[in-house]
Amino acid sequence: MRHFSGADIPAETRQRILHAAHQAPSVGLMQPWRFIRISDATLREKIYQLVESERHLTAAALDARHAEFLRLKVEGIRDCAELWVAILAPDDGTIFGRRTLPEMDLASVACAIQNLWLAARAEGLGMGWVSLFDPLALANLLAVPTGGKPIAILCLGQVEEFYAAPMLQLEGWRTARPLANLLFENQWDAGTP
Repeated sequence: MRHFSGADIPAETRQRILHAAHQAPSVGLMQPWRFIRISDATLREKIYQLVESERHLTAAALDARHAEFLRLKVEGIRDCAELWVAILAPDDGTIFGRRTLPEMDLASVACAIQNLWLAARAEGLGMGWVSLFDPLALANLLAVPTGGKPIAILCLGQVEEFYAAPMLQLEGWRTARPLANLLFENQWDAGTP
């Protein structure tokens, strides 16, 4: 979601959503997620400026689709009721589940974000995941300790309506792939990227 009505989220609702995020599966029970709630308007604007800077860098990298990309609404930072940043916490030394797949800490944070997203929707709220930012610049802005990494800016709030399909699909940016093209049996389908 990128379009919000601006209405506040009651504290009890916010807690239920965060509790759902905290119940996410976590490899080795490492719980590597941290959420920073952005309540300061000046800080919110600084985060918006980081995203806006990256939006222009991304547009420049898109060559022929530059102008088309700049027309897309890619965030709702100024409009959403709640702004949170999801952080991958510094490595705490957890080996269980990570010896062969060290990125399971990131997967665990993604599970927490997904739980948060589903809980928000169950509460009738919209959520958008913003990934256009320089992680180091955002980490410095939020005083994230060394080894920690912001992985998502999350915009939450009331919406006038939910999109009928993913916004990028509605805007003609890209079409969602059918499940049949993403499901293989016994081995990777050589004809599919």
